[in-house]
Amino acid sequence: MTAPGDGDREEVNDPSVEQPTESHIAEGDAPEVHEPEADRPEADQPEAAQAEGSAEGEAGTAASDELVVTQMELAERTADLQRLQAEFLNYKRRVERDRELLAQNAAYKVLTPVIEVLDTIDRAQEHGPLEGGFKAVADQLERVVGAQGLTRFGEPGDPFDPNLHEALSHLGTDADVTVQTVKVVAKAGYRIGDRVVRAAQVLVVDPED
Repeated sequence: MTAPGDGDREEVNDPSVEQPTESHIAEGDAPEVHEPEADRPEADQPEAAQAEGSAEGEAGTAASDELVVTQMELAERTADLQRLQAEFLNYKRRVERDRELLAQNAAYKVLTPVIEVLDTIDRAQEHGPLEGGFKAVADQLERVVGAQGLTRFGEPGDPFDPNLHEALSHLGTDADVTVQTVKVVAKAGYRIGDRVVRAAQVLVVDPED
């Protein structure tokens, strides 16, 4: 019998040698595949996500702080404006009051001497009605001083007011009055606005007990 040559050696399957199969490749022998960096999920990129979140948080905090500062500045400017407005109104009132007082003082100086002339006219009227040119002058004078704010006060029967009247004498009691009352006006009083130029000189009576 001729021994088979090397070229004619038949392939012998040794059952003791494990042959590679498709199952081996599927279970773990397949080559490793690397995913691209760009395709990795966010869980694989923690540092980039934290950096982005930190930047957004800092931007939000800065915007909030800027809003608070702006609101505080607005409140301060509003308070300053209100204070200036109040100061201006007070200044305006003071100017108006000073102007009125200045006008009253000027009228007071001019009209005070005229009161004596008006007293003379009153005494002349006690002796009878005025006539002719004297009456015309008296009427014109009263109109002029009235236009300047000088008004007359003090009539019999007025309640006595120490701010308006100067009591020259008491005439006793009177059953017809319930408070101290002006009975006779010796000289009329005059005032400019609320300012008394001269108190009325009067005789008063007291109520009975």
